[in-house]
Parts: sequence; C-alpha cells; structure tokens
Amino acid sequence: MQNQKDYYLILGLRRNATPEEIRKAYFEAARRLHPDTNTAPGDTEFFLDVQEAYEVLSDAQKRAEYDASLPPERTADAPVRENILYSRRSLTRLDEPQLIYVLLEYSAAADAHSPAAPPLNLCLVLDRSTSMQGLNMDMVKATAIQILRRMRPQDTFSVVAFSDRAEVIVPASRNSDIAKLEARIQMLQTFGGTEIFQGLQAGYTEIQRNLKRSNVNHIILLTDGRTYGDEEQCLQLASEAGRQGIGISGLGIGHEWNDVLLDELAVRTGGSSMYVSRPQDIQRLLIEKFNLLWQVFADEVQFSFDISPGVDLRYAFRLQPEAGLLALESPVLLGPILRDQSLKILMEFLIQPEAVQNRSAVLLDGRLDISIATLLSSPPSLPLRLSRPVSDKSSPEPPPQEIVDALSKLTLYRMQEQARLEVSVGEHEKAIQHLQQLATHLLARGERGLARTVLLEAEHIQRNKAFSQQGDKQIKYGTRALLLSGLEKDNHDPVSQLPE
Repeated sequence: MQNQKDYYLILGLRRNATPEEIRKAYFEAARRLHPDTNTAPGDTEFFLDVQEAYEVLSDAQKRAEYDASLPPERTADAPVRENILYSRRSLTRLDEPQLIYVLLEYSAAADAHSPAAPPLNLCLVLDRSTSMQGLNMDMVKATAIQILRRMRPQDTFSVVAFSDRAEVIVPASRNSDIAKLEARIQMLQTFGGTEIFQGLQAGYTEIQRNLKRSNVNHIILLTDGRTYGDEEQCLQLASEAGRQGIGISGLGIGHEWNDVLLDELAVRTGGSSMYVSRPQDIQRLLIEKFNLLWQVFADEVQFSFDISPGVDLRYAFRLQPEAGLLALESPVLLGPILRDQSLKILMEFLIQPEAVQNRSAVLLDGRLDISIATLLSSPPSLPLRLSRPVSDKSSPEPPPQEIVDALSKLTLYRMQEQARLEVSVGEHEKAIQHLQQLATHLLARGERGLARTVLLEAEHIQRNKAFSQQGDKQIKYGTRALLLSGLEKDNHDPVSQLPE
C-alpha cells in the first residue's frame, strides 16, 4: 500500500470531509483541470486522478473500504498559518445593535516547502492615447524594458498597447530575442482616445496563452484617461479573470482616470489599484508591483462564507500586503500571501439583538481555499468560524493593540469615504466638517502635506460644491497609503530588488 494514491490529498480534503465537501471539491477541480479547457503539461493526468478520487470517495461503500486500507492519518503542518484577533472578548446581551471587529492574518508557514518563486505569466497593458505623450510614455517604456531584461527563463511576459484599439507589442513569450522586443517597446507612439476594454481583452488573451495553475497569472493596467461606454464590459471580463485565477492591478496616472472602475477591477480579481501622481513615480510603482509578484507564496486566496442571521458584514478591508477594499458578498478574492509578508484583513460586523440570545454568537461560517503554485495539488480548505461568547455584562478589556492601530488608520480612510458620499448626495457642509476633522487627525500624526491638501479640498467644495479630480484622488490614495505606514518597507532602490 506504500504507493497507494491519497484521494483526500488529491481533492484537497481532510479525511472527515462531508459528502457535500467532496462533491464541491471535485467539481471545482474538474472545472479547472478539464482537458477541453486546460492543456498545461501534467494537468490531464492529474484530472484523471481527480476523477478516480471522486469515484471512490463519493461512494459510501468504496470510501469505507478505502479508508480501512489507509495508514493512520498524520497531522501535517499546514503550509499557511492563521491568526485571528477580536476587538472584544465577548458580546453583550443588549436590545440594541453592537459592533465588533475581527482581524484575520494568514502567513506562509516557516517550514512550508516552497523551494522557488513560481513562474510569472505577466501582461503589461499600456494606455497609448494622445494624453500619454511625453514624459509619461517615456517612463513607461523605460520601465517595461527594465522589467523585460530581468525576466527569468521560466517567466512569460507580454505587452499590449491600446488607445481606441489594441495592439500586441510583445507577444506572450519567454527566452525571446530581447533586443528585438526592446526595439518594439521603444517604437511605441501615442495616438487616439482611451478604450480600456480593448486593452484588457487583448491582455487577457495573451495571459490565456500560458495560463497554468503553477504560474502567477497577472495583468497590470496603466492608464491616464477615463474610458467611456465600455465599463461594464471591463467588469465582466474582470469577473471571468477572477474565476480563472488571473489578477488585475491598475495604475492610474494623473487625475483624469476613473478610480472607481480601477478599484472594482481589483476587487473582482484580488488585485490592487494605485495612484501615480507624477510621471517620475511610474518607474518606482511599477517595479514595486513586479517585486511583489515575484514574492508570491500563495497567489489565490478565496474566502467563501455564510453570514449568520442577525449579523451584518458592514466593511472588509485588506490592510496588507496591498491596501484595498474587499467585496462583502461570498466568495471574496482576498489577494496573495507573500513569502515574507502576511495577508491581513480587517472586518467590521454589526450584531443585531436577535443574534445574541444564546450563550454564543456565530458571526460567520466559511472556508479559505488557497492555491500555492509550487504544490502539485491545493492544500485542504481551511475552515473558518468566527464566533464570540455572549454575556449579560460588557467586558471592560480594551481591544488588542494591533486592532486599535489598524482602526486608527482605517478611520482616516473612512472619513474621506464619508465625505465623498456626502458630496455625492449634496450634503456639502457635512462633507466639509468631515474633511476638517480628517485634517486635524492628519496634523496630529505629522502628515502636514496631506492635511494641507485636505483643507484646500474643503475650501474647493465650499466654492464649487464638488471635489476636484486631483484633490479627490490625492486624499483617497494618500489616506489609503497610511494603512501601510509602520510596516517594514524596503528603502533601497526598487530596481535593485528585482530578482536576477
């Protein structure tokens, strides 16, 4: 029996998995691995193993016979470590709603077997519309060439340029003629308008050419303009990309681009969105993004859950490795776990009185499905139940300091969110008050430059009854960047940190 296949491991399950869990695991694996849609080397054989595992484990008698033949189960260390902090030791039995915060942290286990960073399957989608001419395009081309020179033999790299139509500048390839590809990038010229869907669709096609479970598959979109009429097509493509494990991250240059669209593209795929205030920052931010992709340990972390009656998930925010809003409906793509940096998620729950009538209250029941490219099969799903005991008296203990720190920073971001909402519904005085309060908090933290921007924007709203495009983005992404302050950052030249 030494060579007996481990059907539970093949389906990513524990031995006590329920029939429903077995069925779900099989259909998920079959969707990803079916030979009609997946031609990656070795995946056809693995698909046959998945079928064989399901045939045995879905049949009660066959499963019982198979289980009897197995050696005692060894408790192997999970490749991912979990840590959960609650803002309150217990909930209180009250006749009014109450808030509780939960901080989830997932990190690569110190002894996790992952000998090398997984290959990248990467596409750079560049806006080449007329507004990109000059220093913007010069910086983009120079940075794309730097990245091309650093790609490893196992990596796949492609470049798409778009305006009102898309062109593949560098087809998805590896070990190609570098000098020839550099020349093609260097010859890029600007023209036309901005139609983001054209670029995303072409980039998605290039990623599809080498789409594999063992790769980190990612699109980086860089634009300085606002697309019109194709936003819904962009979002539909992002939803499909997210289902296939393709991330989309956006870099917006200047102040004309649609931050709401880029944020939503990121939310649907587990990617990120960034603000490039000056052309000189293009190189730094692009290379920092590439560096993060090279540090990926687990490239897909999907959270599926059911919220308990009387419980509302009001807010979910990724604090690191890249700050960003998360969806509130299951399933949620949380983003990657890096080798040297954990994934941290802060969640806010509103608990209604009917949810605290028993001795304990379950906030949600769910699981995390984590894809680690360097492993042949996905590790078993991590069950996640968030719950708190219920008492008649409130607990006097303060929240853990890590939650206090996270909330103090997130509060600044949410204050600008509230001001934006108030402006959108015509409550300008309330928005101004929130911005003035935000400026006070920023000054107390020593963020004088950002505080000044906030106060100037409050004056702009007083005069014009609207945010300015530039001030709006500076405040939004400036307060978001504060969420990463205090984390260990690399102060060296990011170019020097690219892998050889």
